[in-house]
Amino acid sequence: MSFIETTSKEKERNIKLYYEDYGEGKPVILIHGWPLSHRMWEYQINTIVEAGYRCIAYDRRGFGDSDKPWTNYDYDSLAKDLNDIITKLGLSETTIVGFSMGGGEVARYIGKYGTANLSKAALISAVPPFMLRTDDNPDGLEKDVFEGFKEEIKKDRPGFLKGFGKKFVNFEKVGDRISEEMADYYWSIACRGSSNATLECIDSFGLTDFREDLTKFDIPTLVVHGDADQIVPIEISGKKSADMITDCEYHVIEEAPHGLVLTHTAEFNKILLDFLKS
Repeated sequence: MSFIETTSKEKERNIKLYYEDYGEGKPVILIHGWPLSHRMWEYQINTIVEAGYRCIAYDRRGFGDSDKPWTNYDYDSLAKDLNDIITKLGLSETTIVGFSMGGGEVARYIGKYGTANLSKAALISAVPPFMLRTDDNPDGLEKDVFEGFKEEIKKDRPGFLKGFGKKFVNFEKVGDRISEEMADYYWSIACRGSSNATLECIDSFGLTDFREDLTKFDIPTLVVHGDADQIVPIEISGKKSADMITDCEYHVIEEAPHGLVLTHTAEFNKILLDFLKS
């Protein structure tokens, strides 16, 4: 197993992140969504490597096989982890691809560290620019939505994740695209996350404002969103990000749910590869 020792510490010990690194060529980093791990990218990794790229997929702190510290799940800490990966692996001309919560790492990384080591970025079903309803963001979601998530998780985390997983792929509507066994597999991935990390990250992706970060995007950026996303509604996320980013290629996949990388794999993979090659 491969681990990167980050510059962040808990109890005087550096936090380690698990990652997988395949192929050769220009690097593509895949950043997973909440509450999953790098395993969610199974049907993209092979495609990216076979197309001639180096593909790196890692587990966010608190999830998968990475260390599970008790604190520091804010996006500044998560972006620092991503910077440690890029720095310690000596990467340049990198494309960073963030799904859902992972889109926040993409945004905050660019906001804090710039694009010197990047060539492109991608936001897939991603939470930027800002999920929370405020006076200057009236289209966002009420804070009660995120508080409800936390209360349900505290009461019955596996039960909540089971229901969340069905909404993740709009199972009742796209059941012909995904098997019950596949949905169960994704549920098992989610259950492996730290219970505290699962809770802490809700405030991170729900309450963090990325609007200033998006103004610093100065590289070609891909935005992909499904118009049937029940988790991160397209009108408050993908559409707004596409409007804010200057050099943006925007794709809406019709009738696709939040987990479009799984339900609409062929369509999404073609969009991503075309963008990487462009």
